[in-house]
Amino acid sequence: VMSLGTNQLVAQPNGGLGGGPGGRNFDHAQMQQRMLERYKELLEVTNDDEWKAIEPRVTKVMEARRDSMSGMGRMFGRGPRGGDNAPPADQGQPRRGGMFGTPSPEAEALQKAIDSKASKAELKATLEKYVASRKTKQADLEKSQAALRELLTPRQEAIAALNGLL
Repeated sequence: VMSLGTNQLVAQPNGGLGGGPGGRNFDHAQMQQRMLERYKELLEVTNDDEWKAIEPRVTKVMEARRDSMSGMGRMFGRGPRGGDNAPPADQGQPRRGGMFGTPSPEAEALQKAIDSKASKAELKATLEKYVASRKTKQADLEKSQAALRELLTPRQEAIAALNGLL
C-alpha cells in the first residue's frame, strides 16, 4: 500500500513530504487522496457511481492496514545506546507517528515494560495484551477486505490483491 504513492512522491519537491526539510508539513490527507486516485486508476474504475461505492471500502482497508501495522517496525530507533547500562534511546521523548502511524497504546505499554526491565509476569501480561490487540486489528483488516471484495469484479480483485489491498 505504501509503495503506491511513491512514484508520485519522489517527483515532488522535498520528496513529496511537503513544506521543508524532513517533511515537517507532511499532509497525510493529501497522500491518502493520491493513493485513492491511484487505486481508482489501477482498478480501472471509470464510472463515478461505481467509485462512490468502492472508495469508502478502499479507504477502510487502507486505514485498517495502517492500524494493524501500528507498533511494528520499532526495531530501528529504540533500545539502549552504548551498552546495557545506557538509557533507552527515546527516554522521555513522546513517540511520534512513523511510517505506520502512531503506535498503539498496547505497543507503547509493551515498549515501556521492556525499557523498564519489567518482571517476567508483567512482561507476559503486557505481551498478551499487545498480541490480542494485534489479532483484533488483523481481524478488522480482514473484515474490511471482505467488504471490499463484495464490490469488485474478478479482474479488480486480482489487481487489488497484487497491489496490496487484498
